Amino acid sequence: MGHEPKIVLLTGGSSGIGMATADMLAEKGGMIVYKASRSARGPVNEYMDSGGMTIPLALDVNDEAAVRAAVDRIVREHGRIDVLVSNAGNGIGGAVEDTSDGEARYQFETTFFGSMNMVRACLPVMRTRGSGKIILVGSVASFIPLPFQAYYSAAKSALLSMARSLSIELKGTGVSCGCILPGDVKTGFTANRKMTAKAQERSSAYHDATLRSIAKMEMDEQSGMPPEAIAKVIMRQVRRKGRVRTSVIPGFGYKLIGLAWKILPERFILWVVGLLYT
Repeated sequence: MGHEPKIVLLTGGSSGIGMATADMLAEKGGMIVYKASRSARGPVNEYMDSGGMTIPLALDVNDEAAVRAAVDRIVREHGRIDVLVSNAGNGIGGAVEDTSDGEARYQFETTFFGSMNMVRACLPVMRTRGSGKIILVGSVASFIPLPFQAYYSAAKSALLSMARSLSIELKGTGVSCGCILPGDVKTGFTANRKMTAKAQERSSAYHDATLRSIAKMEMDEQSGMPPEAIAKVIMRQVRRKGRVRTSVIPGFGYKLIGLAWKILPERFILWVVGLLYT
């Protein structure tokens, strides 16, 4: 009997890190990847050399019923889901004071609660089978808080905390969970970031500072790593024997930032971040 390809469900697959990861897992890894996004379209892509394929899947991760229907479909077609890559997310810019409850909920809805919809739907399938990997795509902003993107940092921090808690809860089940923490990556995320309504008003006490800070972040993002670099890190975790690592920071420079956060005084780190972005 031939080796069975891994069955992967990936969200946020229409562009950026999600698209690069889906294509790499299929083309290089020989996996069958359901590439989910709200705007899923196009044909099934087959990679004859590896035997992998990507299958577009229209899915809103905020629709719990739709998520469960998508998982049921994949289980009907393949009997299992080996890997969940929860990558769908969004971004909002603006000072904390300038962010309404509705805008804050917008940030958390897809980035955090959408991921939890995916996790809750996939976990019973994996746990019953006794194997599976859950990979959440977070950000270095989860531990380096960004000014004027505080809710983005908070949502990504929540993902990292969830991955850590799940890694404990899932011991003995054969299922593991980890969080990938990219830094600046050149994707369409930059253009898709929304600004809070108040941040765009000249009357805001933070108007000028917000625009300066976000402009600097956008410049860093557009000179950042290609999404394929993050895809390689994700594929290594998918291929990894045994449990996935609880957290992984791609890129040597960002690994140093992670180390600095652990060993340097918090007040000093926040001062440096302030110099960079305010």
